[in-house]
Amino acid sequence: MDIRKNLPLLMTICFLSQMGGFMILPLFPLFIEEFGLSGWMMGVIFALFYVGKVIGGVPAAALYRKLGGKRALIAMLLLLAVCMGGFAVSSAALVFGLLRLLQGLASTGLTVVIRSIIGDGGNTDNRGLYNGYISSSEGGGMVLGPVISGWLALHWPLSVPFLLVTVCCLMAVGAAMGIKSAAKAGLASGSEVNGQAAQAISTAVKQTQTHMDSTTSPAYVTPRPIAQDSSTGLTRRQQLIGYGTVHFLEMSAYAVFLTYFALYAAHIMHWDPFATSLAFTVAGISTLAAAPIAGYLSDRLGDRLLLCMFGMLMIGIEVVVFLSTSSYVLVYVGMLIGGVGGACYMDSFFAHIGDHIPDEGRSSVIGKIVSAAEIGSIVSPLVAALLVEVGSLYTVFVFNLLLIAAAIAVQAVMRIRYRSKRV
Repeated sequence: MDIRKNLPLLMTICFLSQMGGFMILPLFPLFIEEFGLSGWMMGVIFALFYVGKVIGGVPAAALYRKLGGKRALIAMLLLLAVCMGGFAVSSAALVFGLLRLLQGLASTGLTVVIRSIIGDGGNTDNRGLYNGYISSSEGGGMVLGPVISGWLALHWPLSVPFLLVTVCCLMAVGAAMGIKSAAKAGLASGSEVNGQAAQAISTAVKQTQTHMDSTTSPAYVTPRPIAQDSSTGLTRRQQLIGYGTVHFLEMSAYAVFLTYFALYAAHIMHWDPFATSLAFTVAGISTLAAAPIAGYLSDRLGDRLLLCMFGMLMIGIEVVVFLSTSSYVLVYVGMLIGGVGGACYMDSFFAHIGDHIPDEGRSSVIGKIVSAAEIGSIVSPLVAALLVEVGSLYTVFVFNLLLIAAAIAVQAVMRIRYRSKRV
């Protein structure tokens, strides 16, 4: 797939899907609360979303390899549409849990497929920038989504935003179908190139075999390559563990924030739904503006892990700000900082994986990392739910800060290891 030609369509898909997700994000806890569910049950329902994200990574990578990016995107978006429509017409906790599970599966599927497309189609000079465009389009969805849902919540039942999100998902399906002509052309040219490559490989193998047959010295035998990154000296397994640990901690912190900020804003800061939605919008604005710049800096800086650490630090500042004050202005400034931090982390993290994982295994590794990291997204809302029961919502975000600090520490260790290997 030609990334440059299809990037506008990929950005449109990310914009629509992210806008839909952030339309319901500030309202979902209040929507569930309407049915009289306990805090523990809410935590379980939220956690099932991340169970789906764990389940979805590896199958999404396999689907990407088997069907290609276009068909995999359409499948994930249709599943999201079904989930959102189901929320609007359901009222049973069991149904909510099942739909959240499927929503998580589709959400991870979109991440794996889109980031794999960027990783396979880009290179070390532009992966950060392309990932930045994707993050920017997601930030654009974050801008409009909460504003629309907040306004709707003031005039309509909370089920209405879910119906609108269903429409957004179907519009994203239409955008994915627009990739068809470019994808077909890419497949046709790819088939031709593959045929030529296969012929060239066959010829090279025959020449090599003939040369080896005429040579008696064992020095001519090519040694088996070692699955090791020459720039870091780490094996694939070591890379997988390192990346998975960092993303595990980051996604744990992110899950706590997304799950409980709306409740914290309502019960501690005494904000109305529109003000809470606007906070997410402010974060989206900063991501929209900063992501391409952060991606460009990631490509030019040559130290993607350093930018990841800086991004996590800014996310920590965001949390400290709203724990310290309920001032609208200051909290919104904190959200601006956090939005930039999120862009720095996501752009550099996936670009770093693209730089160090070979093409043939990249989508599989991304799928495993995303799935494994989502285990933290399962555990952290449950731990946060217990903290709410025995402590307070304030305690939840102290736990959030500890997760952020741990993520920065692990990245610092990885960076030292990488730099020592290069020396």
